[in-house]
Amino acid sequence: MKRSELTEKLLDIKREKGWTWKTICGEIGGMSPVMITGGILGHHKMTKPMAAAAATLFGLSKSEQAMLNEVPMRGAGTEMPPTDPLIYRFYELVMINGPAWKVLIEEEFGDGIMSAIDFDMVMERLADPKGDRVKITMSGKFLPFKYYGATGNAQALGYKEE
Repeated sequence: MKRSELTEKLLDIKREKGWTWKTICGEIGGMSPVMITGGILGHHKMTKPMAAAAATLFGLSKSEQAMLNEVPMRGAGTEMPPTDPLIYRFYELVMINGPAWKVLIEEEFGDGIMSAIDFDMVMERLADPKGDRVKITMSGKFLPFKYYGATGNAQALGYKEE
C-alpha cells in the first residue's frame, strides 16, 4: 500500500463514521491538532503511541500502523502554486508579506531562518460580530546562518551583531 492510499482509506473511514477532525484529534491525542491532522493526511510522522492510537481508532493493520510512524515525503502531491483557494491564500500571504517578514526577522535576530522543524502552530476561532476570524500563531526557533570557514575573530554565526 502507498501512503496516499492509506490517506484515502483514513478519509473514507472518517466520512463513513461522521467523525470531525476535533473528534479524531481528541481520540489520538499527544500533539497539536495540526500535527495529528497532518499525520492523517500523510504530511507528518506520528509517534509510535499516536500511530497505535490511530490504528485502534481506524481499525488499521500492523503495516498500516507502521506506515503512520514512517517519515513522510512532506508536501508530496501539492502543486505549486497551489490551486485550492484556501491554501493559495497562505501562499499569497508568503508571496506578499514574505519579504517584509524576512527583513524584520533579520533586523531583530540577524542572518538566519525561522525553523519549520522546531516549530509550533496554534489555530483559533475568534468570534467577531462582523464575521468570525481565523487566528494562526506560529512560533519557530531562530536558526542563525553558519559562516563556514570563519576563523580568528570573524563571526561564525549570523546572530544579530550588537
